[in-house]
Amino acid sequence: MENVIQESRSRLVSFCGLYCGECKKFINKKCRGCEQNAKATWCKVRKCCIDNGYKTCADCAQLDDIKDCKMLNNFISKVFSLVFKTDRVASLKYIKEIGLEGYAKEMAEKKQVSIKK
Repeated sequence: MENVIQESRSRLVSFCGLYCGECKKFINKKCRGCEQNAKATWCKVRKCCIDNGYKTCADCAQLDDIKDCKMLNNFISKVFSLVFKTDRVASLKYIKEIGLEGYAKEMAEKKQVSIKK
């Protein structure tokens, strides 16, 4: 049963490493989550991951360091990070380290959307 729960949680990790399962908009059903949000055509990270078959940016082998990705580290994401005190780069590095399921489980237990700045 725990594997099913972990698998369900891991599906709530967005392409950029945020955990939708603790997002107030997702919880209040005002957002379907990154993967299901077909209207998010503006998100270059989402498009890149879908085009390349990645579950998250942590799957990207094109970069030596994820912080070098210009799609992930654009002006809007920097503002988002500042306002919400989220660290998507640290979250993605942590996903690489412990795996998607481990990350999702930890974020759910800590009730966090991402690693905090």
